Amino acid sequence: MGEFEVHRVRFFGLVPAGVRCLACHPRGSRLALARTDGAVEVYNFAANYFQEKVIPGHEARSVESLCWAAGDRLFGAGLGGDITEYDLSGLSAARGLDGGGGPIWSMVANSTGTQLAIGCEDGSVKIFQVVPGGIQFERNLDRRKGRVLCLSWHPSDTHIVAGSIDFFRVIDVTSGQTVQRVMVNHHVEKAKRECVVWAIALLSSGTVVSADSFGRVQFWDWEQGTLAESHTVSTSAVLSLAVSQKEDSMIVGTSTGATYHLQLLPVRLGGLEKRWVRTKPFQFHSHDVRAVAHSPTALISGGLDAQLVIRPLMEKVQKKSYDAALRKFTFPHRRLVSCARKARLLLFQFSQYLELWRLGSTEETGKDGEVLPLCRMPEHLVQLKSKGPEHIYCSSISPCGTWLGYSTASRFQLYRVRCDGDSVSLRKV
Repeated sequence: MGEFEVHRVRFFGLVPAGVRCLACHPRGSRLALARTDGAVEVYNFAANYFQEKVIPGHEARSVESLCWAAGDRLFGAGLGGDITEYDLSGLSAARGLDGGGGPIWSMVANSTGTQLAIGCEDGSVKIFQVVPGGIQFERNLDRRKGRVLCLSWHPSDTHIVAGSIDFFRVIDVTSGQTVQRVMVNHHVEKAKRECVVWAIALLSSGTVVSADSFGRVQFWDWEQGTLAESHTVSTSAVLSLAVSQKEDSMIVGTSTGATYHLQLLPVRLGGLEKRWVRTKPFQFHSHDVRAVAHSPTALISGGLDAQLVIRPLMEKVQKKSYDAALRKFTFPHRRLVSCARKARLLLFQFSQYLELWRLGSTEETGKDGEVLPLCRMPEHLVQLKSKGPEHIYCSSISPCGTWLGYSTASRFQLYRVRCDGDSVSLRKV
């Protein structure tokens, strides 16, 4: 093998964006993920969770909630107040519609994927019809004071449960009226601070599962408005909740970075009575776990540490294979570094700007494995900012180092690079 030099590049200061929300495809074939910078990613389960698509972020578009509807159509909503449908073939935001209730905190689709329900800042729950080519506003449900932070449809699509601060309420979809309102902290002694219901689920049995800022996962009989079970899983807030399709398993994520698995198990061996039991705790994240999902064969979690963790359920895996391996996605799957070999230049891609660096050099020689002293340190030549709110999708520099280009969702920019000694100039072509 010939001699070569290895450059250890430690000046690429990339800070990856955290995971904000997840959405599993109803058929379990895809996973949609939204990050805090507004970028949306799609992973393919059938291809070993390969990152199939990336839709770049936008400064004016935040994504608080994602959901699949009407087959393979993906919708997102955020604090900008718009509902956005994504073009998965063109990798862009295809169309948007104002929700009409201020910032949108939550959005869910019904079991058939024909309707979307959104929870807004003004306390309203709105229903939109999914039609070919977009969505249409259908009607408002009963409005109450307090922002709607989480929503869940009943599997029969007859009721919607909406979680807010200190309470949740059950709404009849047909009449649009609230049929039950339950205070989640009325039994807590000396409850001086507010209790935020961060996540909620309405099971087919009529049980409401709530996850709150007191670290509790609670099970309620919504018809009676009574508490059936309560599990304190953490000393900090429980931020996310996902239930399996069979409703016998669920995963919750906390603000300490821990995730917990709860299962519906018989009280006695062979008995008919069942209770929810916390079975498995996992500590895969270092920051808040803002999003979780439950696929038929795995528990999925995403945190503000930018990690996506997929842990397979071993009892669901038929044989030992790659499907039984724990997966951690800790780095971007796109190429963010481009190299000009002849000019010894490196181009680093960030969300809204590019950095051009010149590699350091040495005049020393040594044995294999030795660290050679630099006679010239790495040099930051130029920072090129992208104009407009769109994030940079891809970038590259030519091998000779004289051409530099980058692209956003709607435009392409090409620059001529001139290096005269220590000075560098860029000219837009």
